[in-house]
Amino acid sequence: SIESYRESYQIKYSYGDAYWSLANTKTYQMNDRELKQIIDHENHQDVSVEDRIHLCFAAGKALEDRRDFDDAFHYYERGNALKLKETGYKPESNEANIQAQIKYCTAELFERRGQLGCSAADPIFIVGLPRAGSTLLEQILASHSQVDGTMELHNILSLALRLRGRIAGEESAYPRNLTEIDDDYFRRFGEKFIKDTQAYRGKAPIFIDKMPNNFQHIGLIRLILPNAKVIDARRHPMGCCFSGFKQLFGEGQDFTYGLAEIGAYYRSYVELMDHWDKVIPNFVLRVNYEDVVEDLEGQVRRILEFCELPFEPSCLDFHQTERNIKTPSSEQVRQPIFTSGLEQWRNFETHLGPLKDSLGEVLDSY
Repeated sequence: SIESYRESYQIKYSYGDAYWSLANTKTYQMNDRELKQIIDHENHQDVSVEDRIHLCFAAGKALEDRRDFDDAFHYYERGNALKLKETGYKPESNEANIQAQIKYCTAELFERRGQLGCSAADPIFIVGLPRAGSTLLEQILASHSQVDGTMELHNILSLALRLRGRIAGEESAYPRNLTEIDDDYFRRFGEKFIKDTQAYRGKAPIFIDKMPNNFQHIGLIRLILPNAKVIDARRHPMGCCFSGFKQLFGEGQDFTYGLAEIGAYYRSYVELMDHWDKVIPNFVLRVNYEDVVEDLEGQVRRILEFCELPFEPSCLDFHQTERNIKTPSSEQVRQPIFTSGLEQWRNFETHLGPLKDSLGEVLDSY
């Protein structure tokens, strides 16, 4: 792969995606010649915005590897600003979605309709924010003989989109319609989820869906699959948010391309997760990334107990499990547990005032 990426930028030196793909392996370090090419081409006026975005993120990673943190942040900030402008992200839309979940997904709803869904206990959902340790938790669980790892499945997001049924200018029908639709639909939705995800599974009785954005739809999951397990992958807000800020995602996660934006999103995420804890207590297990790093066996046993799975030593040797992984953490989870990533954000702390301000009380209470 490395040789192919190098051949790509040799064909077109300003091809930003080739440089970023090298940086995104997490284990590759740019040589001096490559870094000079990246910086030189990023300054060219005829370079496309897309290439410039990729070049900026690649430069940030290369400079961070050299511990040139001020210049690295300059390029991360520049790349994020260009990408945020391209996405047209609207934080008010996300906040409206969060508040709608809190308004309509009440304890009364789950008391009244909570046992109508499909009884299958096959899925384990791992939710949270990207770069919070969800791939690590998936790799640990997928190392168990009774669990298949899959990928970030879009089935729940697609169902939520169908339920919205919004016409331009009208309020979204979802999640309000969870109180109105026929009882039978919940079972049918759950059965369809089990059927449609079969293609991603192996022969194990349990499988993982690690789409992080599903945290917004835990109420829907509870209604259609009441026996599913949900794990909230949580990480220190500064570490999580800054790790997301310096990651150029292949698609989605538009909220990560600004310090204030990602801080506000993290704050809304915590608010909604607190709501789920109140209205469907004990349905979600919170697992802190820092706790896993500090006490791997203790947390693995805790996770397996929640998932009603017997302990297997292979879960502690997760880095030896061979499987296809399609997230930015793919190489990191093929290594034994390490602590070096916990405090990386502190190298950039002088630049992170807007993030701290945006996180507000969430940061104070962590």
